Amino acid sequence: MWRKEDANTQAVQEISTNSSVISTSTPAASAAAPRETSAIPPISPHASACISQGIKIRGELSGSEDLFLDGEIEGKLDFGAASLTIGPNGKVKADVTAREVIVRGRVDGKVTGRERVHVWSTGRIQGEIQTDRLAIEDGAVLSGKVEAGKRSEKPKDAFQAAPKPPVEKSGRKDAMALPVVPAAD
Repeated sequence: MWRKEDANTQAVQEISTNSSVISTSTPAASAAAPRETSAIPPISPHASACISQGIKIRGELSGSEDLFLDGEIEGKLDFGAASLTIGPNGKVKADVTAREVIVRGRVDGKVTGRERVHVWSTGRIQGEIQTDRLAIEDGAVLSGKVEAGKRSEKPKDAFQAAPKPPVEKSGRKDAMALPVVPAAD
């Protein structure tokens, strides 16, 4: 005969992880449950989008939202007003432009971070870096040209010398032309 307790134990499964319990009503639904998360904190909690490991893209990517990139990209990345995080498995062969660039993987190309470039200990950059602020952790590898710091906006005329007075063509090289003043009567 069928007992009520046996029906409950067969229909409900519990999957226990470190910090949460996921209950499903049928065994088939447990297959669609999210994967267990490890004790490692989120890699980029502010990123709106993610390109995960195993994805390869060739071409140009642009956007206005933060991006976490852990795959392979070849081409051009332009995230002007957003933050771009290249994860520990990320491999980028591209020119990168963003407000903030965080490198935990490998980048071959020009990296332009309008506000900041942060290279973690696992990060490798081969190419140019141009930014206002640069943070490099111990163990990071940089190979190429670095231009960091705010540029002063001085007018070009400040560095130009005063114009030389015209030289008279009288045969003498050092003679200067003087203005002609009419004589008074």
